[in-house]
Amino acid sequence: MTYDVIAPGVKYIGVDDLDIDLFEGQYDVPEGVSYNSYLIEDEKIAIMDTVDVRKKDEWEKVLEKALDGKIPDYLVVQHFEPDHSGSVKYIMEKYPQVVAVCSPKAKPMFERFFDVDYGDRILVVKEGDTLSLGEHTLQFVMAPMVHWPEVMVNYESSEKVLFSADGFGKLGAMSRNAERPDETRR
Repeated sequence: MTYDVIAPGVKYIGVDDLDIDLFEGQYDVPEGVSYNSYLIEDEKIAIMDTVDVRKKDEWEKVLEKALDGKIPDYLVVQHFEPDHSGSVKYIMEKYPQVVAVCSPKAKPMFERFFDVDYGDRILVVKEGDTLSLGEHTLQFVMAPMVHWPEVMVNYESSEKVLFSADGFGKLGAMSRNAERPDETRR
């Protein structure tokens, strides 16, 4: 399990799902899907989204390798659809000091999705708010109806990276050369 450095202090820790036939039970995905997740390392460490629970174990290995023994401070939840948030509860349980960062519309979704009240471990941000991690600063931009009404995107200003949630994407695995486990499946 590996990660990719996409900019100083920013790692891609997402994983591919080549086992899936239909995304959300309705969209044919013959090339699989990628569950995108990132790690920003600075004075404070932020995980940007998690992955579908189907690939949690694989993602956990990539995350642990990327963390290299460090403890994350924040979990930025850009979108609550399960391909982004499926492993949120795992992170919140494994790292009891982690603060989840989300939009105002996402906050009530925590208890509905996970049947847990995280109380003061949730930081609600609004349009234009910033979060300094040290050299890296995230600026939050609300993007309702990019997919769901709670979606936000995040701009990291020092490296000029936009974490776009479901915006600008398409379905397909990043590792295009990987073979599907069963080529007859569609």
